[in-house]
Amino acid sequence: MNRIVYFEIQANDIQKCIDFYSNVFGWSFIRQEGLPIEYYRINASGMEGGMFKRPADTPPLNCGTNAFTCTMQVENFDKTASKITKNGGVVAMPKFAILGMSWQGYFLDTDNNVFGIFEADPNAQ
Repeated sequence: MNRIVYFEIQANDIQKCIDFYSNVFGWSFIRQEGLPIEYYRINASGMEGGMFKRPADTPPLNCGTNAFTCTMQVENFDKTASKITKNGGVVAMPKFAILGMSWQGYFLDTDNNVFGIFEADPNAQ
């Protein structure tokens, strides 16, 4: 109980964001018909989510994050970080160690949404 079961991504350029998350993480997107807005269901490797058009201006980059930040666990931080930047993502906070636990870092997608990646590593320092 009380666990996160759904997430949503807002985007100005929905197709560009769909391409980004499909290419980097292998997520699939299905257009949800019959809604008053353009909305896509996301299958993110077992976690369900959605994507829709951002209803207001994108916040400025220097204002921080006024939302939860989703972090994806990956097998290899460096390989995934390379895929992110090759697909138009940008490093927001470079790779750092959570001592004895993992490697962590934050990125911006093609619509400046912040997300993290996490590689478990008990030897991280």
